Amino acid sequence: MTLLLDIDALHVDIPLAAGVLRAVQEVSLHVQRGETVCLVGESGCGKSLTALAVMDLLPARSVRRAERLALEGEELQRLSGRRMADLRGRRMAMIFQEPMTSLNPCYTIGNQLQETLRRHRPVSRHAARERAVFLLEKVGITAAGSRLRQYPHQLSGGLRQRVMIAMSLMCDPALMIADEPTTALDVTIQAQILSLLSSLQAEFGMGMILITHDLGIVARIAHRVAVMYCGRVVETGSAGEIFRHPLHPYTQGLLACLPVPGKTRPGKHLGSISGMVPTPIGNIGGCMFRNRCPHAVDDCIGGSIPLREISAGRAYRCLLSPESCLAKRAAWS
Repeated sequence: MTLLLDIDALHVDIPLAAGVLRAVQEVSLHVQRGETVCLVGESGCGKSLTALAVMDLLPARSVRRAERLALEGEELQRLSGRRMADLRGRRMAMIFQEPMTSLNPCYTIGNQLQETLRRHRPVSRHAARERAVFLLEKVGITAAGSRLRQYPHQLSGGLRQRVMIAMSLMCDPALMIADEPTTALDVTIQAQILSLLSSLQAEFGMGMILITHDLGIVARIAHRVAVMYCGRVVETGSAGEIFRHPLHPYTQGLLACLPVPGKTRPGKHLGSISGMVPTPIGNIGGCMFRNRCPHAVDDCIGGSIPLREISAGRAYRCLLSPESCLAKRAAWS
């Protein structure tokens, strides 16, 4: 496969009155064409800010820096605002977390879809309309021609999410970032949206970053997984490796919260992770998960804990050896 997105040591800092918020720290991520990489973790772990850093859509005053941040070999950090605006929507697109507020309520669906294409390509209104109708049908919206005249408030949440997917595909992007694309949708619509994303990715050959805290979604759609905690990647690997042999205690805790079909008895208590994600403000050292980890020792407090690579694409951030991590997994049961 061809390398599409190359992120090496990405940092995002946000100055606050209480100090500098280290929202994203040393995140390295690589996405190949046709591959789905899932970013997993609790709310506040830096998943969405990582995606917004790639798109250069960070909040005001945020500082983004990385050793490398490249799309199709083009270094994004050196690009002007105009060049980045040309890439957004054309070579990389994002499905935002909340479809109810991502569409402009003052314009019809057709206007918003056609504007996306005409902003990046010299096409006529007729050609843009045909493309919009084609993609609305592709994402499963019936009577697509008449939908173009409707406003966002006239559509259900599921239809608005499908419109957002169609909008992201208007210019055939190489990279799609989907930030919690099934939030606020019922289970049936969630399954339809996930199936749709998978089929569209296969058809158009896109690389995709899927942000979620739902491990059920990860199991269905991911090729590779990056588990994030407090702004850092704490474990990476293929979806199969993460689910079968989780190494980091945080990953083990997340999986312990899930019932296992055929193994979890009705009425049995599921695992849980006590406490909350800390706020990474100021100078940070040691393991940020230590206050919630049942295996924490004194050495977890100070110093730097790097990612330990145990094979190609497989790494975790912990002082324990892989064998010790697997042996201690039962502590979450």
